[in-house]
Amino acid sequence: MALADQTFGFYIPTVSLMGVGCSKEAGEQAKALGATNLLIVTDAGLARMGVADTIKGYIEAAGLKAVIFDGAEPNPTDKNVHDGVKVYRDNHCDGIVSLGGGSSHDCGKGVGMVIGNGGNIRDFEGVNKSTKPMPPFLAINTTAGTASEMTRFCIITNTDTHVKMAIVDWRCTPNIAVNDPVLMVGKPPALTAATGMDALTHAVEAYVSTIATPITDACAIKAIELVAQYLSPAVANGENLEARDKMAYAEYLAGMAFNNASLGYVHSMAHQLGGFYNLPHGVCNAILLPAVSQYNLIACPQRFADIAVAMGENISGLSVMEAAEKAIGAIRRLSASIGIPTGLKALNVKEEDLKVMAENAKKDACQFTNPRKATLEQVVEIFKAAM
Repeated sequence: MALADQTFGFYIPTVSLMGVGCSKEAGEQAKALGATNLLIVTDAGLARMGVADTIKGYIEAAGLKAVIFDGAEPNPTDKNVHDGVKVYRDNHCDGIVSLGGGSSHDCGKGVGMVIGNGGNIRDFEGVNKSTKPMPPFLAINTTAGTASEMTRFCIITNTDTHVKMAIVDWRCTPNIAVNDPVLMVGKPPALTAATGMDALTHAVEAYVSTIATPITDACAIKAIELVAQYLSPAVANGENLEARDKMAYAEYLAGMAFNNASLGYVHSMAHQLGGFYNLPHGVCNAILLPAVSQYNLIACPQRFADIAVAMGENISGLSVMEAAEKAIGAIRRLSASIGIPTGLKALNVKEEDLKVMAENAKKDACQFTNPRKATLEQVVEIFKAAM
């Protein structure tokens, strides 16, 4: 509850398409945005598998032109962004399609921000630093995790400092988001697990955020329920279309939650691990989530009790604090059951690097809405608890 004047915003794409086969509408949707020559920003894997060519075919079938840029790396860098900007300009493009998971979408957003505003992508680190809109932007998702296809967040690694820059800007929200579960079928179990835990982290952090609202709460709790029910089946059988479809809804709902309630120390710390060691974002989130939740527990135990219920835990007869502890146990069990490493040591994280990463986490935009404030020493201790 706001104790003084405070405005709560709610940001989502203008149009969102869900359901089996909805990616086939990519061409007509791009045409509706007024684009005629689109840059498809994707990764080398999706290009190699022919997925990018399939989307290019849909665009060309609508009478438009398209060129593929497959230079989005995991944890995309400022160099990736400016390589994409060059391809966009060299081919006289007038719109962008991002195709993939968070790396492709964030790289595409970076390209759009620079094309729309000029300058260097580093100029936009922080909140609402742009002054002009991106070109027409269609985001087609292939993983159920980051929700970058529908958010105002863009995370780009600075190649000089190896720190992930958090760009939070309503102007980098895609115009149209597409979640076709057909494009998610067959993804490897490890990727499915990591991206699914990313979605769970988004929902949990948004639910306990200091700027959560009844709207974001509704999105977050439903997302947690869906992840608890459908992530394991999706990991167990990548061809399970129902599980893929429900996880697409889960990650989108989690995106609606954190896009407006923001996040917390899990993400501010995971960003440092990703930038410092180039580690998978979802895996870092999954390992950190129980440790950060344990730290946050005393700040909002009722919220964690709600999370326990959403994850299917029986809290009958328990105190609020006992019920809250159940949430952390449920998170740990889910993570272990789908093959997430148990600690950061398994990812070769070194204890001597924790202090500098903690210092950078304290500067990260995501930490401002964490429900419990932390000193530098406490952030280091949370890292140690996750080792």
